[in-house]
Amino acid sequence: MISHGKDIKIFTGNANPQLAADICKIIGTKLGEVEVKSFADGEVSVSMYETVRGSDVFLVQSTCKPVNNNLMELLIMIDACRRASAGRITAVIPYFGYARQDRKAKSRDPISAKLVANMLVAAGADRVLTMDLHAAQIQGFFDIPVDNLFGNPVFVDYYAKKFGDRCEDMVVVSPDVGSVARARMFAQKLHMGLAIVDKRRQKANECEVMNVIGDVAGKECILFDDMVDTAGSLCNAAKAVVEVGGASKVYACASHGVLSGPAIDRLEASNIEELALLDTIPAHTEAARGRIKYLTVAPMFAEAIERTYQEISIAKLFN
Repeated sequence: MISHGKDIKIFTGNANPQLAADICKIIGTKLGEVEVKSFADGEVSVSMYETVRGSDVFLVQSTCKPVNNNLMELLIMIDACRRASAGRITAVIPYFGYARQDRKAKSRDPISAKLVANMLVAAGADRVLTMDLHAAQIQGFFDIPVDNLFGNPVFVDYYAKKFGDRCEDMVVVSPDVGSVARARMFAQKLHMGLAIVDKRRQKANECEVMNVIGDVAGKECILFDDMVDTAGSLCNAAKAVVEVGGASKVYACASHGVLSGPAIDRLEASNIEELALLDTIPAHTEAARGRIKYLTVAPMFAEAIERTYQEISIAKLFN
């Protein structure tokens, strides 16, 4: 007998309802009835229209833009479920906002990722299920179990089908030194080569010089990163791979398409043939006019939720 909850209940806020609906469809259950809205003064209001007493509750909510609204929605939904005697509450956060504020970069900086972790625990979450944290050590900010899924398998499957035998002649490129470990794992699975874009400023007030470490001359390349925000780094790396490295074509992929500010215009003007993103964040309204393709993570999250409920290891999802 499963002691932590008699049945699965899945609810969602306003961040990514389509992903939650897709997860429910795969699991074979209906999305829970909840109304999440705002009062006239901007305060978040949550009304749950079905019982959660004794249930294993999963709250699907990315903390993407508007970040603070979506975070408050999640916290208040957790509190509502806790006060309604839910058996266990799992916060399913496909995109974990504030993850880039994971350390003190200078004096008197906050560590906002730790603060968010404290808030989720204080609200009453028993577990967290997320994907491709910007910094893996954020798992240690929590005093509850955190499962950090990898979007890697989704991209491996997509590019293996897209390029087939050509994969062995292609090169995975890390757009900066910080993403090398992530890119290396991806390259190994597809039997591709690996290269790194190294950017440095030789002197103060001089432009950054982009160097490409690795052989990409005449080859098709895939830039691999965890997120695309304003797309500045990604587009500059793509430019360097072609102009400095001599690559023939550049593709790109990232787990989280934040796509803030001038991102779409920069991608339109870049030499990136196609940008593949996961649907951890809803599709950008102008994505259709760019070269952006969205891949779904609903099957992976659906399996993780089912395995969590049944107390089965989810280790196979990391491979």
